[in-house]
Amino acid sequence: MDEEPVIIKLTRDQAFVLSDWLYTVMMQSDKLDAIVPDRAVWSGIYAISGTLETTLPEVFMPDWAGRLDQARQRLLEVVGSEEDDEAGA
Repeated sequence: MDEEPVIIKLTRDQAFVLSDWLYTVMMQSDKLDAIVPDRAVWSGIYAISGTLETTLPEVFMPDWAGRLDQARQRLLEVVGSEEDDEAGA
């Protein structure tokens, strides 16, 4: 079996927002079971989550919530929001 690692590149904002979402889904709810019923997939999810937590000092900063909101806003400026989608429809 090939165990060569796969490298995924994210912006810092993408990584921060994804890390928060993964934490919420994995640790604060039973949503992971519903979203990903195949437990074999969990190995990759836990690896990504662990890597993000050890790479992002922001998640441990006292003002992490404000930083997270700012990161979300910057990402929404790039991809647009649901309101933008509805206005264009």
